[in-house]
Amino acid sequence: MLRGLARAAAQGHGALWARGSGSLAGVLTHVVDLRSDTVTKPGPAMRHAMAEAVVGDDDYGEDPTVRELQAKAAELLGVERTLFVPTNTMANLISVMCHCRRRGSQLLLGQECHLHVYEQGGVAQIAGVHSHPLPDLPHGTLDLAELERLITRGLGSPYHPVCELICLENTHSSSGGRVLPIEYLRQVHLLARSYGVRVHLDGARLMNAAVALRVPPARIVEHCDSVSLCFSKGLGAPVGALVGGPKDFIEDAWRLRKALGGGMRQAGVLAAAALVGLADTEEVLLRDHQNAQRFAKGLQELASPVCSVEAPVETNMVMVRVDGLPPDELCRRLQAVSADEVAQTGHAVRVLLFPWTERAVRAVWHRDVSVQDTELALRKWAFVLRQLGP
Repeated sequence: MLRGLARAAAQGHGALWARGSGSLAGVLTHVVDLRSDTVTKPGPAMRHAMAEAVVGDDDYGEDPTVRELQAKAAELLGVERTLFVPTNTMANLISVMCHCRRRGSQLLLGQECHLHVYEQGGVAQIAGVHSHPLPDLPHGTLDLAELERLITRGLGSPYHPVCELICLENTHSSSGGRVLPIEYLRQVHLLARSYGVRVHLDGARLMNAAVALRVPPARIVEHCDSVSLCFSKGLGAPVGALVGGPKDFIEDAWRLRKALGGGMRQAGVLAAAALVGLADTEEVLLRDHQNAQRFAKGLQELASPVCSVEAPVETNMVMVRVDGLPPDELCRRLQAVSADEVAQTGHAVRVLLFPWTERAVRAVWHRDVSVQDTELALRKWAFVLRQLGP
């Protein structure tokens, strides 16, 4: 069913209306897709910018639109240089490979972070880097004392791997979009530098963190040695990410991008979309955060024993704890439409979600979900919870 709904969602831009069938023939069904902020579709301004982009051969460094994006991003992030790459997964892998030159180097990171769980262990299978995962604290942070213990364990030891890199994720998606405090980032960087270790920031949703903290992104990045930034999540571009860091680091990153098959030619059509996404970042992401908080407040007010908000809502994600039924069953009910729903609410709404854990679902807001969509999703949630009973 989920694949079918995903196909239906692909037929147009934004939240969608579709005709029902059978007893619901003629009824318009509204689709609210909260699976991820990667499901957005380019709007008219972004499509126009892509169509009109001035291009060149980026593999030769000759694409003017890519160069414009890289220069603007470098200024925004407060780094010397940036490099445009196809995906944030590649950006993270390139960064690890740049920092960890010795095969068998150790990388410290959270056990639930995206780089460790969702990137196929590329740092091991491609880069030959040994990842040592640490328990994630509720805020998405890592224990500083444990970081220091693991760093020092390898110093001068013939038995333990030598730590060369710490990777942090900001915002931390598995913790529900939590924002890492700037003071914590400063402490990690000071600790790392005291032992000659570097810090990479997986900033796939860095702009969400900056908007939530109400600081320029450079205030966050200054406590890291390299950073990645994804354009195809909250910024709404169809593809693309970048790596940021010092000049010599980016020169190495360019070579690794080529080795990994990430060299692109007339990539300005993609960079143009990223530039549009950056242009309205603050306004759009702030609205996403407000909609997520509006939904979380409404869900809590339902006071259901089945669903409760599991973590503070700081950005565009809401983690919902599910009790009394499997999360995939809740997702199935939220996606289904019935005549009873139309009779009781006056609407036919499909809310698309993925189960996140065995006890939770995660809802993600993005630029294609409006205030109206948020209210419809909350009404659908209320209807499903009433159907489940007290």
